[in-house]
Order: sequence, then structure tokens, then C-alpha cells
Amino acid sequence: MKFLRTITVLAAGAVLLPSSSAIAQRQQPTPEQRIDRLERQVNEVQRRVFPKGKPADTAGFADDPAATQSSVMSLDQRLDAIERQMADMLRQTEENGNRLRSLEAGIGQLKNDQDQRIQSLEQRINQAVVPAPEASDAAPVPTTTIPRAKPKVPPQSPKTAEAGPAASAVVGAPEAETIDPGEAAYTEGFRLWEAGKYDEAISSLRSFVAAYPKHKRVSYANNLIGRALLDKGDARAAATALLANYRTNPGGERAPDSLFYLGQALSQLGQSAQACKAYGELDAVYGAKIRPDLKKLEADAKAKASCS
Repeated sequence: MKFLRTITVLAAGAVLLPSSSAIAQRQQPTPEQRIDRLERQVNEVQRRVFPKGKPADTAGFADDPAATQSSVMSLDQRLDAIERQMADMLRQTEENGNRLRSLEAGIGQLKNDQDQRIQSLEQRINQAVVPAPEASDAAPVPTTTIPRAKPKVPPQSPKTAEAGPAASAVVGAPEAETIDPGEAAYTEGFRLWEAGKYDEAISSLRSFVAAYPKHKRVSYANNLIGRALLDKGDARAAATALLANYRTNPGGERAPDSLFYLGQALSQLGQSAQACKAYGELDAVYGAKIRPDLKKLEADAKAKASCS
């Protein structure tokens, strides 16, 4: 009996052994399962090591399909287009840079030219740049009676002083000679200024200068234009006209007068220092050749402007 029981147990074990082996074979994971498990483990490790995302060289398995010929050609075309655009941008940048440099150079040249013109204008008042002209024989605004030795000597009153010898002869000299058209044109402008019609006088005198640019009364006319502007209250325009008469014709008979009245115009503009420079240039250029009456007017003007 005992032997039979042992045989029965062995038989049962033999029957059960294949069944357990089959069960063990069914429970063993497949390679795919093992790979999936490994991928999950690697992903978990990467999430812990790289919490902000996977780096490019450890990004795991790529799911993108392999590049095709068409995609490569498309990328080449896009790269070529980008390179052309970059080349165009560089070219436009260089052209714009050249334009900016040219504009800056032009603006700098204009600024230098303006500075030089302003400095030249100021230096004209500070230093003598021309030889002293011949002494004038006409007084612009005499305050005392001056006897006339000849018809060409200026008259006595402040207004008729600007008229010159021709007007003097017309006013009261019985030995007056025939007046030429230029003298008549200048005298007409003078009489308008004498009557206080400054705008009409300026227009008439400018017409005379344009018609007779070489006439001996041009210095008179340009100086009288400046005085008319000063009399009508336009001191800035008067300063410009008087300075132009002195600079363009420093040897003219009324050039010293223009310098003096330039100082008067600058004083009216509140530029006493510049006015003193004008008086200083009058002394430096013309010196002892300044008429006594003009010298007296200048002394009074210097005192009023507090010139040293």
C-alpha cells in the first residue's frame, strides 16, 4: 500500500509538472513588453533628470519619419531664399549707410560755410581789411553851417547834406550846371526821403542804383537807402543795407557815413558792443580823413553806447 501511494504521488507530480511549466512560459514577458518597460523607465529617468525638457542628444527615440528627397529640396530652396534676402538686406544697409554719410557730410559742410560767413561778417567790424579811401567832401548831417566854396560842396542842412553837389546846385546856386539823368534820378529819391516818404524814396533810389550802377552817386544812394530804412524804424534791414554799402564800395564817398549809421542801427537793435566795433572800424579805416561833423556825431554816439 505504501508503495502504491508513492507511485500515485509521483504520477500526480508528473501530471502537474507540464502544467506548471506552461503557466511559467505564459507569464514570461515578451521582448516587446520588455522594450516598452525599458522605454517607460528611461522616460521616467529623463523626466527626473531633465524636468524642463529633453536635451537634443538624449531626446529619446525619434518618431519623425525619415527625410525624403522632396523635403530636402524644399529645405535647400528655403535656405537659398533666406540667403538672397540676407544679401539684399546687407546691400540695402550699405547703401543706406553711404547715403547717411553723404547727408552728414553735406550738413557739416553747410554748417561750416554758415559759420565762416558769420565769422567773416563779424571780423569786418573788428579789423581793417581795405585801404583808406579818399577824403569825402560832403557832410551827411552837419550840425553847423558849412560855407560852400564850389557847387560840388555839400549843402548846410542835415537833410540836404545827403543830396550831394547836384541837389545843392538845384536848391540855391545860380551858377548851377545842367544836371545829367543820373543826378536827376538820385535827386528825386533824395527829395522823397527829405519829405519823409521813405518807402517811395527807397524804391526810387534802388531804381537809380539799378539804372546807373557806375554813377558817382551810387555810394550816396545806397547810404541813403540805409538811412531811410533806419528812419522808418527797420533797424535790421538798415544795418544790412549800410554794411553792404561799406563792404561793396569802401572807397565811396558815403562809406564812412554807412559805418557810422551801421553803429546807429546796431544800437537801436540793442547791440551796443557791436555798435562800438563799427565805430572802432570807422576810426581804424578812415582815421583823420573823417569829416569833423561826422567825427563829432561819432563821439556823441560812442558816449551814448558807453564805448571804451
